[in-house]
Amino acid sequence: MICMSDEVDFLSLIYDRFNARDLETVLAAMHEDVIWANGMEGGHVYGRDQVRSYWTRQWTTIDPHVEPVAFSRGPRGEVVVDVHQVVRDLNGNLLVDKIVVHMFRIENGLITRFDIRGA
Repeated sequence: MICMSDEVDFLSLIYDRFNARDLETVLAAMHEDVIWANGMEGGHVYGRDQVRSYWTRQWTTIDPHVEPVAFSRGPRGEVVVDVHQVVRDLNGNLLVDKIVVHMFRIENGLITRFDIRGA
């Protein structure tokens, strides 16, 4: 298992690359069979191709920005990230501005599962 500071650095880079819409870099950080929470429609998507499709679809309707503000370890070893989430429509109008909790399972340097607490 990698140490928490490595996970913080890793996930901070992932959030930065997501906000820059650097899709391929973020997908490369995921296990091929990743399980990823679908924050827009509910449930999960499975595998890198479904995550790519989900984000591509999402970005045609909204402009999300997520900024990590705190990292901790969950009870099952997952990394818990408090995130300031700002979502705008494509005209720049504010839709959401709140703190949400993201949970990551990381194995062998790759994200294997992502969940949103309460979703």
